[in-house]
Amino acid sequence: MELLFVRSVNVTDKNKDAILKSKLENGIYLSAHGSYYINLNSSEPEKQEQSIARILKGAKALGEVQGRSIVFHCGYYKNYSVEDTYQRIMEKLNSMPYFNVDYRLETTGKKNQFGTLIELVSICKEIKTCKLCIDFSHIHARYNGRLKTYEDFADILHYVSEQLGKSALYDMHIHIAGINYNQNGEKNHLPLLESDFNFVECLRALKNYEVKGCVVAEGPLVEKDAILLKKTYENL
Repeated sequence: MELLFVRSVNVTDKNKDAILKSKLENGIYLSAHGSYYINLNSSEPEKQEQSIARILKGAKALGEVQGRSIVFHCGYYKNYSVEDTYQRIMEKLNSMPYFNVDYRLETTGKKNQFGTLIELVSICKEIKTCKLCIDFSHIHARYNGRLKTYEDFADILHYVSEQLGKSALYDMHIHIAGINYNQNGEKNHLPLLESDFNFVECLRALKNYEVKGCVVAEGPLVEKDAILLKKTYENL
C-alpha cells in the first residue's frame, strides 16, 4: 500500500498506532508518495528548502509506521541545463539525513521534468540512500507511447541490472497505470483497459527477470486495476 502524502502528511499522533498495527497484522509492504510540491532545482532557495522539508517530514512520518520507501519527483529543468539540473538536485539529495526510509526517485512523465531513467540510475549509483521508483507508464508517456513490446520493457530491466547490479531487480518499487499523453508527455492517468499501455508485456518482463519488490497501481480505478494486474501476473 502506498500512503498519499501528496498534499499533506496524513500519518499523525492520533492514527499512527492504528496504521502500524494494521501493517504488522496484515504483512503490508508500506510506502508513501511524497508531496507534489517538490522542486529541488528551484531558482529560489526558499522553495528548495521547503521541498527538502516536505520530503523529510514524509520520511519521518513513514518511518514511524515502519514504512520502507518515500516516493517523489525531484523537480523541473526550468531555465537550467540538464547537466546543471542534475548537479543541483544531486547536491540536495546528498545533503538529506537518512531516517531508515529509502528515498525512491520516480521516473517522470513530462518532458520538462527531471527524472529520466538514465538520470535517476546515475544518481542512485552515487547516493546510497536513493533508489529507483520506475513508473513504466510515465516512461511510456514521456516518449510519446514508446513502450509497446516485451523487448521495450525488458530493455529497461536489463539496463537497471547492468548499471545497478542484479540485486537492484530484487528490491524494486514500481508504478503501473493507464495513461493519456501528447507530444509533451503525460496528461493524466486512465484505467488500464482504457489506455494503450501494454501492461501484460510489462508484467511478463517483470516475471521473466525475476523482479522482486512492490508494484503499485495508480489511476482512477486503483482497486480494480490492482486486481487486474495481480490476476494477469499470476496467469502468465
